[in-house]
Amino acid sequence: MSHADLVFLGGTVLTMDAARATATALAVTGTRISAVGNHEVREFIGPATEVVDLNGGALLPGFHDAHIHAAAAGLELGACDLTGTVEVGEYLRRVAAYAEANPRREWITGGGWSLESFPGGLPTRDLLDAVVPDRPVYLVNRDHHGAWANTRALELAGITADTPDPADGRIERESGGAPSGMLQEGAMTLLEKVLPPITHAERIDGILRAQRVLHALGITAWQEAIVSVDGTSFDCAPAYLDAAERGLLTARVSGAQWWDRERGTDQIPDMLLRRKRFAADRFRLDTVKIMQDGIAENYTAAMTEPYKDHRGCCTGNAGISFVDPIALREYVTELDALDFQVHFHALGDRAVREVLDALEAARAANGPRGNRHHLAHLQALHAADIARFQPLGAVANLQPQWAAHEPQLDELTLPFFGGDAAQRQYLFGDLARAGATLACGSDWPVSSPDPIEGIHVAVNRVTPGSSLPPLLPDQRLDLMTALAAYTAGSAYVLRSPDTGVLRAGALADVVVLDRNPFQGGAEEIASTTVTQTFVGGVRVHG
Repeated sequence: MSHADLVFLGGTVLTMDAARATATALAVTGTRISAVGNHEVREFIGPATEVVDLNGGALLPGFHDAHIHAAAAGLELGACDLTGTVEVGEYLRRVAAYAEANPRREWITGGGWSLESFPGGLPTRDLLDAVVPDRPVYLVNRDHHGAWANTRALELAGITADTPDPADGRIERESGGAPSGMLQEGAMTLLEKVLPPITHAERIDGILRAQRVLHALGITAWQEAIVSVDGTSFDCAPAYLDAAERGLLTARVSGAQWWDRERGTDQIPDMLLRRKRFAADRFRLDTVKIMQDGIAENYTAAMTEPYKDHRGCCTGNAGISFVDPIALREYVTELDALDFQVHFHALGDRAVREVLDALEAARAANGPRGNRHHLAHLQALHAADIARFQPLGAVANLQPQWAAHEPQLDELTLPFFGGDAAQRQYLFGDLARAGATLACGSDWPVSSPDPIEGIHVAVNRVTPGSSLPPLLPDQRLDLMTALAAYTAGSAYVLRSPDTGVLRAGALADVVVLDRNPFQGGAEEIASTTVTQTFVGGVRVHG
């Protein structure tokens, strides 16, 4: 018997493998797991073997984030960071301090502010003008579906009272029609066209900055949910490829090419070329991201019932289907035939139905091809559509941290849903009971990338430390299901059969926790911390 390079002992090994759910020891030789078991694994220990004492904690497969914007989050961490507070005064203090600390920056950019901080979720340009009047300021909000700009930025972009709203967005306006400083959805691109280009070096720095954060949280792989090619902050494929080829990318990353909704199938040949060009050991570009609707907070999530206004009266607005539902069937059918995986943004119940109809059309035309298409967000669902996931092979890509009462949901969303949609929020339990494959992601920087926090909310339906009641408690997931969604389920979505489980022959992508999350009550899950992270048997954190 050859000796192992690493042996983990002294705790619980949660394998996420149905053939052997738990063990107490694991050996790694080279980049792969060579043994999973109990006392017999000690036979793999030799003079050069590193023995890792779990100290009563737990060893799990590395967490996978199935929907994240890591490259953009890393850039934001190096820019004007407004995360971690909801106080308007603190936002303005940080903007002023950043501007003072960076006098040579042509633009002040960054983001992370919350809709709940402003009446109706609408900040105004005059607030920014008061702290930075002489330079343009452009700050994306926490969910990246809107942005806050000062007067100088709007002027440079040529956005005036006469500028029409784009078909896929809205310019919020003052009473006289002038732009107020808030740009919704597609209106953001009107300003982003004049932003200074992000350099290749800045993009690599952003990716590596994000990677350090994610490895510290036990994340070993992720799907970059938007990789565009139009010069925006999401244009990160060359930087990822460069980082991978230089050995700087220690995570395993799958990128989702952005579907330009102003075009049709004529963009697919370019996607095929990019899939071939951007391929490395740790990075690939074999997924396509189609954004079918927006978000509920700005009434662009596509719903089957119209939204209500502030008086509780029905409006004529039921949200926006960004891609024509009939055309969507054609697009998805062709992408599926070419073995692209399709990653859908589908938040409203109408958008979910339109996507499932498209997957049904693709399956009728192509048969089951195993391309692991998945629907992210899934805020509102109908029971009849939940039952369609498993037969269609559609994966439910959940963002668990959203499934809890908090001001943005309670004040800016639930009161404005029409029909009974407010009682159909984030139906994780129903999806699991219907046999749907579950994956989990954070949508960072929209919300925290911490998988432990996401698991806590999935199981408890409240945020850690909250005194609010659980959101639809019958939609809780049990702890094992939540852990599996962050490991094996998300590895399935990433088309990574050698990760997400701990078994002999699998890649040694593992995370060490300071405690077994099954010991103690569900309310204690969030107290669990990551102590070490390994990718391919190499320690990347701890």
